[in-house]
Amino acid sequence: MENTDPKAHMAAVGDFNAAELDDEVLDSTTNKSYSQGQLVLRRFLRHRAAMISLFIFLFIVVMAFTSIGFGPVPGWWKYDYTSTHDIVNGGAPTLGWFTVGEHPFGQDNVGKDYFALIMRGTQRSIIIAFIVGIVSTLIGTLIGALSGYLRGWVESILMRITDLFIVIPLLLLAAVVGQLASERLNGGIVMLALLLGFLSWTGLARLVRGEVLSLREREFVYAAQALGASTPRIIIKHILPNCLGTIIVSATLAISAAILLETALSFLGFGVRAPDTSLGLLISQYQQKFSTQPWLFYWPAGLILAIALSVNFIGDGLRDAFDPRQKGKAKKIKSKKAEAKA
Repeated sequence: MENTDPKAHMAAVGDFNAAELDDEVLDSTTNKSYSQGQLVLRRFLRHRAAMISLFIFLFIVVMAFTSIGFGPVPGWWKYDYTSTHDIVNGGAPTLGWFTVGEHPFGQDNVGKDYFALIMRGTQRSIIIAFIVGIVSTLIGTLIGALSGYLRGWVESILMRITDLFIVIPLLLLAAVVGQLASERLNGGIVMLALLLGFLSWTGLARLVRGEVLSLREREFVYAAQALGASTPRIIIKHILPNCLGTIIVSATLAISAAILLETALSFLGFGVRAPDTSLGLLISQYQQKFSTQPWLFYWPAGLILAIALSVNFIGDGLRDAFDPRQKGKAKKIKSKKAEAKA
């Protein structure tokens, strides 16, 4: 028998109001119809924290890759991160409210320009983080999709492998891999990032598997199977597009986690090695100068914090854009807690 209780009906419909209210207002105030992708983009652009974080993150990336140059492309900053100079102002930062000075971020103990060193370290940390995020996303999506759709012995093997990676502490395993990449494989940051990406996919694999398990029972999958579509086509063309929100948000958060992982490894001496540098390595090298030359510590630490927070807020904005019901549920929970306290 159909449930005619008004309260039950309102509770069932309530979760969808947050997702549909903005879209209905948008459709009613304009004569243009919007696709799902356009609606997601408009929701993301209206997310203030995500927009501010995106601006901060892009500013950091542009500053890092244009100031000292990248590869054969020269930069606009006059100092190189490898050259030493006469120490100015006792090595302290010359940056003021309305002046930049000769060395805005100061100098290290041997006279290297710390702004150039910070920009080089930011480049390396961002490159490693993006490679790790891309590689872990690809591996996690592949394993999660195969195990969720094929089930049976394929799922058992893939999930036992996933459990094995989860049981071993990530930092310990990454330290061993980082040592191997630095010494035996004689690889640079790309090899280090690739190896770290092969260790960071487990969380996304379980998320994608859960999504695929629910999607494989939908009517459009049965219809594709009845029409003779192959397994790869069903997964790629029909199932994964419906998991896109989960994948994109997880990839964004994986980039943030990779920055912190690289920082921890470099701080412990298992990541980027001198003469190259990264933000974590700079903190490790100058941790003893915190009381006498604090700018050698707080500049890289501040950039790590800014990058990690901005990427996390971008991920929150993407999550709310793909599934705004989550934002509505969060507000409902907060209001119920406030009423309970009152």
